[in-house]
Amino acid sequence: MTALISYIVSHSQLPEKSVKNTVDLLDEACTIPFISRYRKERTGNLDEVQIGEIVKFKEQFEALEKRKDTILKALTEQEVLTPELEQKIKATTDLTALEDLYLPYKKSRKTKAEKARQNGLEPLAKIIMAQNANDLESVAYRYVKGEVSSADDALEGARHIISEWINERTDIRNNIRYQLERFASISTKVVKVKESLVEAQKFKDYFDRNESLSRISSHRLLAILRAETEGFIKTKIEIDDERVLDNMESRLIRSNNACAEQIQLAINDAYKRLLLPSLGNEALQNSKTKADDEAIAVFAKNLKQLLLGSPLGEKRVLAIDPGYRTGCKVVCLDAQGGLLYNETIYPHPPKNDSVGAMKKISSLSDAYKIEAIAIGNGTASRETEALIRKIRFKNDIQVFVVSEAGASIYSASKIAREEFPNYDVTVRGSVSIGRRLQDPLAELVKIDPKSIGVGQYQHDVDQTKLQKSLDKVVEHCVNAVGVNLNTASKSLLSYVSGIGPKLAENIVNYRSEHGAFASREAIKQVPRLGDKAFEQGAAFLRIKEADNPLDDSAVHPESYGLVAQMAKDLGKTVKDLIGNASLIKQIDLKAYCAKTIGLLTLEDIAKELEKPGLDIREQVKVFTFNQNIKTITDLHAGQLLPGIVNNITNFGAFVDIGIKESGLIHVSNLSDSFVKDVNDHVHLHQQIIAKVLEIDVPRKRIQLKLHK
Repeated sequence: MTALISYIVSHSQLPEKSVKNTVDLLDEACTIPFISRYRKERTGNLDEVQIGEIVKFKEQFEALEKRKDTILKALTEQEVLTPELEQKIKATTDLTALEDLYLPYKKSRKTKAEKARQNGLEPLAKIIMAQNANDLESVAYRYVKGEVSSADDALEGARHIISEWINERTDIRNNIRYQLERFASISTKVVKVKESLVEAQKFKDYFDRNESLSRISSHRLLAILRAETEGFIKTKIEIDDERVLDNMESRLIRSNNACAEQIQLAINDAYKRLLLPSLGNEALQNSKTKADDEAIAVFAKNLKQLLLGSPLGEKRVLAIDPGYRTGCKVVCLDAQGGLLYNETIYPHPPKNDSVGAMKKISSLSDAYKIEAIAIGNGTASRETEALIRKIRFKNDIQVFVVSEAGASIYSASKIAREEFPNYDVTVRGSVSIGRRLQDPLAELVKIDPKSIGVGQYQHDVDQTKLQKSLDKVVEHCVNAVGVNLNTASKSLLSYVSGIGPKLAENIVNYRSEHGAFASREAIKQVPRLGDKAFEQGAAFLRIKEADNPLDDSAVHPESYGLVAQMAKDLGKTVKDLIGNASLIKQIDLKAYCAKTIGLLTLEDIAKELEKPGLDIREQVKVFTFNQNIKTITDLHAGQLLPGIVNNITNFGAFVDIGIKESGLIHVSNLSDSFVKDVNDHVHLHQQIIAKVLEIDVPRKRIQLKLHK
């Protein structure tokens, strides 16, 4: 445990006490949302990001220790483990250094050096490295036997052994790593036979390029590696070979004789055949890991903003999935997202029944008391929106255009089939569009985040790392907002702290069989939901209009007794405290501090009592695109257009301006001053005004500038 805590502290720079207490809580099967919200006294008020760092370094340490055990076992079986080597292995805190220590002992039996050893040439290699043989050719001749047919054969074999020794030298490997880290470049060459292919044109900027590996931006490196994977270019890692070889010679050559010549040949062989390919690939992988981390961080930021998008709330919605030939799929939803009615209308070509469609929408809006209309932003979206805006509704109905990204993935998924077994994919897709307007978070958790379309090279990065990161984001968002226990889907419940997919299924099944939960305490009746799951999850579950008003708040059930005591001391009830700011201010929080609860938690409780169950998300706003812009050919430089930011990358922000193609505000066009982080200037789903700078119709590219 001491070694683990020291490792985490040295890597995270967090206080030792906070780290130790957090590790203890993690070992007690506590979740990050629970720890950050309800164990502030024990962690020293660490937030979710800091606790996430502790989790990351804890996993790194455990992986390192597991690898050490594997290596020590292998060395023991080989009977080569010395006390000194064992001490070095146990003391290392770096995986690369650990693998360097193990390198001499994990040789393949097929290497040139191993074959030379089998031919008895290792003593000759040692003589050469000693560098004091006067007549090396005569010495080499003594080893001519069997497969070694000449002195030159003997010297070549000895050089292979020396090359391997050089390759295993930690100081040499680390010096080359330093050269690669500081000075390496990545160069690209186009594969000529594929240069003219249409598919290759998107990589045209990378056909013949040379760029510093340490300074290349993450998106350019990922684009280059994708182009190489798809066979359009070849890449090469390059450094100043002469400088590296001079350094190696200065470390290894101490004489000016025939031995020195052999060592020089071995150095060249070791560098070109063993060291540069291996360490060059390692450097590229390190840069790829860094690029992955940056791309994943961008994706995670985007996903968080998307999931925490503004909800319309519990209102009755008519949702439309627009289309031409196959028509527009229309569904009516109740305030909780339940499907009431579905139909297909044909207002657009080839049927052009716009009058009939308008009448149908109007009558459905009256019949189901519709409060808002959601229109998918795909094919025929603009025409459908224009049609809807012509209708004179009896009531004030707001019209919204909603992103369809991932809706088709959901509609064909197992989750959708379970929810709507008697409806086809078109109906399910329309339902998803309507529910996204009501509550983006509740609906989007049903879709694989990679399918939502807010990432940057998401299919090129480490998929395991990406999935873990995105799962954390979803978990954070769900628990930050809280979940209505009596309406939440299985998908949404599965992300609640301490619940998971199986318990979520049990909760939904129990709810279906026994009806709505009357209190948080009642979930203890759910099969397999024990005390630990209740402790971790109860405070993130909300029950509307419960007998105990705290059940619709973020106050943890473990603090209910304390709140009741606060109310009693004021001569009031708990209900009297809820939302009563002046009454809450009369509470002397310090008087309720105890061993297990401190001022940090008490202040959280007071804030929650003042505004119980407050949704942290902004309210949804109505938005309208420029109705005169239908296609990319309607654009011209200098236009000012309303738009919605629909993706953020390291190089800029993509903006939906109401046509098929999104425009790009390059990072240089976000501000007149230097832009360090795109997110400092725009956020996902932000409504902005953008100025058209340039239109490239053949390549379907639109350059925009953020208009202040």
